[in-house]
Amino acid sequence: MPETFSFGIDPVTTHSWNNNHTEVAVSLNNHEVKVYKKTGITYNNTATLSEHGQRVTSIDWAPKSNNIVTCGADRNAYVWTLQDDGKWKPVLVILRINRAATCVRWSPDENKFAVGSGARIISICYFEEDNKWWVSKHIKKPIRSTVTCLDWHPNNILLAAGSTDFKARVFSGYIKDVEKKPSATSWGSKMNLGNLMCEFSNGGGGWVHSVSFSPSGEKLAWVGHDASVSVALAGNGDQIAVVKGNFLPFMSLTWVTENSMVCVVRTFLWSPAVSYQKTSLMAVMAHDTNIFYCVTYLNRLWWMKWPCLYFHLSSKVSVFAGTKADCTKFSTSGADGQLIIWDFKSLEKSISGLRIA
Repeated sequence: MPETFSFGIDPVTTHSWNNNHTEVAVSLNNHEVKVYKKTGITYNNTATLSEHGQRVTSIDWAPKSNNIVTCGADRNAYVWTLQDDGKWKPVLVILRINRAATCVRWSPDENKFAVGSGARIISICYFEEDNKWWVSKHIKKPIRSTVTCLDWHPNNILLAAGSTDFKARVFSGYIKDVEKKPSATSWGSKMNLGNLMCEFSNGGGGWVHSVSFSPSGEKLAWVGHDASVSVALAGNGDQIAVVKGNFLPFMSLTWVTENSMVCVVRTFLWSPAVSYQKTSLMAVMAHDTNIFYCVTYLNRLWWMKWPCLYFHLSSKVSVFAGTKADCTKFSTSGADGQLIIWDFKSLEKSISGLRIA
């Protein structure tokens, strides 16, 4: 059975773990971020971060530096540093945006982070040593609507972004002030800041809610409001593999191995298993008490059934134990006020036992 923790009746809109997963920062749909530390089988509130003036929209806890970055509807972002006295000190980030900040992600090397916004802008933020503050440079074109989600490539340079203009894009997030000039990648070779490497659309009308690079960085997956999962391969032009359902929209996803991912919807946990065999793609999805799994292999489609996993109003999924390359547990949070830790290996065994209907 999964481990379940309740933080009350308020929705847990987002969460992020520290490096050893003993502490978690959560937003309960208001202007505060609460930090909880696990003691035994319970979580105790150790700090409340309340610098934001409006609802906190995204949190990311850097595993190496232990810094927390938050952003919110007040158009601000803060970097929080733990002091010797156990208190968290906020530093305001100069975002230069006139709409709500919607999402934030540290880069793998933690020398910068990206903030998406309703201003159709991505702010690439880095620490300016001369003035001792966080500043930003903007990526604007060709984004036509609110940026809803972000994810960094393992090389610390490329940045994937999804937005409400129905597109998933890969940009260069290179900042010459803080890093060496990067070499060419399979996604493209022109690395100046903001260069559009790739742009994808699955042909539907769904907002992109979540994007994620695979552990190798050679695959990009995203989920949309049209109940779709899409995957693109680096160097494969604009060709993508798409699986669509007639169900509720996917809200978040993460890779759990190089060949599999987990997605969540507002009502139930969905557990797609994606397997590549050279140029082929397989994706498995689930829904409702008679969960239907659709499996695509090139242009062919199969349907399979599996019992309902759990009732959970999920809106965010993240790796809890392991990495994207070898996840053993993942966590979800949602509008029911719960944080749930799932054993991926157990789910994987259940999936492997499915038969094509």
